[in-house]
Amino acid sequence: MVKMWYRLIKGVNSSSLLLGILLFFTSLPFTSNAQAARLAIVIDDVGYRISEENKILQMPVAVSIAILPNSPHGKKMAEKAHKQGREILIHLPMAPLSKQPLEKNTLHPTMSKEEIARIIQDAIQKVPYALGMNNHMGSAMTSNLSGMEKVMQVLSDHHLYFLDSVTIGNTQVTKAAKGTSVPVLRRNVFLDNIQTEAETLHQLNRAISLARKQGSAIAIGHPHPTTLRALQQALAILPRDIELVAPGMLLSPVPTNKHDQQTALKCTKRHASESVPAIQLDYLKMASKALTNNVIVNALRQYLQTILGNAPKQKKGKTDAHKTKDACANFK
Repeated sequence: MVKMWYRLIKGVNSSSLLLGILLFFTSLPFTSNAQAARLAIVIDDVGYRISEENKILQMPVAVSIAILPNSPHGKKMAEKAHKQGREILIHLPMAPLSKQPLEKNTLHPTMSKEEIARIIQDAIQKVPYALGMNNHMGSAMTSNLSGMEKVMQVLSDHHLYFLDSVTIGNTQVTKAAKGTSVPVLRRNVFLDNIQTEAETLHQLNRAISLARKQGSAIAIGHPHPTTLRALQQALAILPRDIELVAPGMLLSPVPTNKHDQQTALKCTKRHASESVPAIQLDYLKMASKALTNNVIVNALRQYLQTILGNAPKQKKGKTDAHKTKDACANFK
């Protein structure tokens, strides 16, 4: 970055110098995005209401879907979502504490590891391209340590992460995953326990606040018409400091210091050209002429001209480009 600005301002007139200043301030919003809080949204129960669920596929690709394995349209939805690059989860039915109709192949705590393995393998075949799994219902299953330990042992052979939907307070999911290779995520907010647009927007704002406070948050919703309408409205005007991501992205480390944030930003934009289109140059030159007699700008110009002579020369050896390329290995 220093090298680029040095080339811009070395031995140039005031118009070109002001051009460099304007470009610098234009780049500030991109720097702030490197520190954005991350929000993941997952839509559960996909596979039954294809007309409504197709609306999910019109949302930003970072919105993920969790598909019920034995649903009539689940495989078709998985194929459509995969073509978009959308993240897919298996929404695996698990036994609740309450008595209610259950999906086929619902996991129970008393099942053997072999039976659980058969059901999970069947679900993987029916929901292609899945990267993760979360529980459908499951208050009885996820609160049972031995039952969830069998689930995690099976999942460790399939390289899937597990998103705990947290349908009960004393969930044992995280504890059960210890000693296995299964990464675990945890739901923070349900968007639509009450099915109104106002409630969904309220819960989405809760998720945004949590993301700002914690650095990230996960919200789960369902393909209800009110939920989809609320999300279509809200995601179009998502705050600039919130980055919408797939839940699997939350398993990657977040840059914690300014240097790492800047490196990550360079790596994600490494293919962007450093040159400015001619039309933009002409526009900025016109703006710089208008600012030539500005007191603040003049003072800044004098300061930059003073330090130009002291700018360090490039040492022989690795170039900045090579250094950036090496550093990018940590942000793949």
